[in-house]
Amino acid sequence: MLLGTLLTGEIAKSALVAYVHYLGIILCFGSLLFERLTLKVGLNRNETISMIIADVVYGLAGVAILVTGILRVKYFGQGGDFYTGNPVFWIKVSLYILVGLLSLYPTTTYILWAIPLSKNKLPEISENLVKRFRLIITTELVGFATIPLFATLMARGVGLG
Repeated sequence: MLLGTLLTGEIAKSALVAYVHYLGIILCFGSLLFERLTLKVGLNRNETISMIIADVVYGLAGVAILVTGILRVKYFGQGGDFYTGNPVFWIKVSLYILVGLLSLYPTTTYILWAIPLSKNKLPEISENLVKRFRLIITTELVGFATIPLFATLMARGVGLG
């Protein structure tokens, strides 16, 4: 009864949006970590499909972060001016964009893996590709681990006049 009373209207919406935002961050990080740990030369069919699924989860979670982040800035946070007037906010947003852009190359490659998979063949994965992807994914992981640091600094007013 008490929980039902507390979670009504704006409080419930704000809590749900924040929850989906945090869940998106966790899913992005977890998906990237899975990709980083699974990636190797000679992936079998199940591993290859798992990598593709992890990347889909990563993409959907990234969209959830973006949408809920916008909702938090516009409707459920400190107000748009608090965020947009803070350079720390723009560093955080820039990191998010950078991490998203870094993911385009692996994602495009994973999509192309569907072609040989559809013909019951495995994609050819070279040692160079594995090294390149490990560097990209590790960089993405560092980015995703850093973004919340900027968020916590921003939430405490760091960067404001």
